[in-house]
Amino acid sequence: MTIGEMFSQTVRKFPNREAVVDAATGRRYTYAEWEREVNRWANAFLEAGVRKGDRVSTVLYNTLELATALFACAKIGAVFNPINFRLRAEEIAYILTDAEPKIVLFERAVEPELAAIHSRFPHVSFWSIDRDPPPFAKNAHEQAARALGEAPRVHVDESDLYAIMYTSGTTGRPKGVMHRHRDMIEQSVICHGVMRIRETDRGLAAAPLFHCAELHCCLLPRVHAGAASVILHHFDAKLVLETIERERITIMFGAPTMWNMILQENVSGYDLSSLRLGLYGAAPMAPALVRQCQEQLGIELIQAYGMTEMGPAVTFLLEDEQLKKAGSAGRACLNHEIRVVRAREDGPSDPDDVLPPYEVGEIVMRGPCMMAGYYKREEATEKALYKGWYHSGDLGYLDEDGYLYVADRVDDMVISGGENVYPREVEDVLYEHPKVLDVAVLGEPDELWGEKVVAFVVKKDDLLTADELEQFCKTSDRLAPYKRPRAYYFIDALPRNASGKIQKFLLREQLKKQATGGTEKK
Repeated sequence: MTIGEMFSQTVRKFPNREAVVDAATGRRYTYAEWEREVNRWANAFLEAGVRKGDRVSTVLYNTLELATALFACAKIGAVFNPINFRLRAEEIAYILTDAEPKIVLFERAVEPELAAIHSRFPHVSFWSIDRDPPPFAKNAHEQAARALGEAPRVHVDESDLYAIMYTSGTTGRPKGVMHRHRDMIEQSVICHGVMRIRETDRGLAAAPLFHCAELHCCLLPRVHAGAASVILHHFDAKLVLETIERERITIMFGAPTMWNMILQENVSGYDLSSLRLGLYGAAPMAPALVRQCQEQLGIELIQAYGMTEMGPAVTFLLEDEQLKKAGSAGRACLNHEIRVVRAREDGPSDPDDVLPPYEVGEIVMRGPCMMAGYYKREEATEKALYKGWYHSGDLGYLDEDGYLYVADRVDDMVISGGENVYPREVEDVLYEHPKVLDVAVLGEPDELWGEKVVAFVVKKDDLLTADELEQFCKTSDRLAPYKRPRAYYFIDALPRNASGKIQKFLLREQLKKQATGGTEKK
């Protein structure tokens, strides 16, 4: 089974059922209508020289075109490469250099970033989804309109690559996670079963579709089941509530931050009776927030834990477990196995060095949705998939019932509003400021965002201020807005061990004690 064949199977079963709605433009397709559009895009890609194994990149918010491009790629064996629309020019350029796509699809909102770098990619064809594309781009809809609506004749195998999804590493340089068609069919089947998706369901895509959580845990299972997907261009709490009411949404995914933002609105002023289930991930949800969602929205909740390398979902915390197992990420999902093993500093942890319940160690896992590896990164792949297990870099423990609790992250990654932020890439930008002597970036607990990015800074010049650093980060083309520090703490020196490594646990203790003497916040 491939993703393209899965799509066609659904079309044959439910040709006249509504398949997709673009809330921003009002476009609606039945499955039969959408397949004709998908075929046109697939044939347009072929006419543009895209062949099996070639990459097609997107720098798009949530749009019908992104979803259409996904299935068009799947039908011709092209490799889908969705890029975070929040990235800045140089961050996008790095991914395009690594992925070497034949086509890049984009929209007006990200046009300034691509305008700054397009000349460096003379062999890439840039396609705009807007009516009036810039001089360096073609009109994507005109390209598709000229193509045939018949199914392309390209053989695609379940073991072929379906997508490369870039995720940042501890060095701050993104790595391309390779997934095969069969991997994501397995993920779709698992999520389909856990959420009990039916063809009568209507799902809301409010979280970014470039993320595998929304893409693989939600969109693909809905298409697999013959359900409808309503695509919201970007998350806005009030707009989400309006859309739930208007489109009679039954299921949606959101990070805890998103659910919290929704609850800050006047939810009683909307008819939300259609909504039955909320999926959340990226961070645990506080018991108080769980109860608020259940009481104010009248829904059940399911938590998913995982990462891009695993498809992403590895564990689920089900509806009746939200409060009795509060703080847990749940148990391993179908056909997946999780172990907590003794963490090592001199190399990959041994998957056979299993720790007893409640003892903290590195979380390793394996299952049918595991990545094929990192694109062009053999050494990183070998390390991450040591002995056939994915080494997550997360620290945690299992209780006696097999429920997983994530205690910390080996690589100090910050999760803010559901987005992964790696301290090194923020530190690299701050180090470029002429008045910064030393810097350490980490996450500080935040009620709204889960964590916020903060920076401990040692001044080289006493006149340096938080405002100056904020402006410096704002003007950097290497740092997306969500990665900018939300607070700066100025200290005399960073704590380091004998080998010179920063002891971030001491900085975390300082944050916990709110010992901010001699600091300046922004």
